[in-house]
Amino acid sequence: MSKPSTGDKSPEFEGINQDGKKVSLSDFKGKKLILYFYPKDMTPGCTAQACNLNENLESLKKEGFEVVGVSADDEKRHQKFRDKYDLNFDLLADPDKTIINKYGVWGPKQFMGKKFEGILRTTFIIDKEGKVEHVIDKVKTKTHTEQIKELVN
Repeated sequence: MSKPSTGDKSPEFEGINQDGKKVSLSDFKGKKLILYFYPKDMTPGCTAQACNLNENLESLKKEGFEVVGVSADDEKRHQKFRDKYDLNFDLLADPDKTIINKYGVWGPKQFMGKKFEGILRTTFIIDKEGKVEHVIDKVKTKTHTEQIKELVN
């Protein structure tokens, strides 16, 4: 499926978080959502991104945002990642790539000269009505909150 663009209705999703609980887009009706897709728990870039969002979570919540991360890792790995870095937002396990494919964030990547398929690090900012307000394709992992705030303010 192709990636939703600014102004599109955000694809409905339902996933299982690190605690084994269902989380869906409809849980955030009337709230703004930062839905971010990342390659893998416990890796340097993904850790930097998660920690940056977590460190700024209170200021994001003051602006009406909730944060949810999605990767193909399973619940147990998410739980370890969340516990190790004391993350205060949900991480959805998507090992079968259902949500990842709905949002069109699986595709060709290159790392150290090797080409492969994987999760394309992408953030969707979804408004209170469930529409995509912004799509961030070139995520700055260490300063992701600032990147988001520049777009929404």
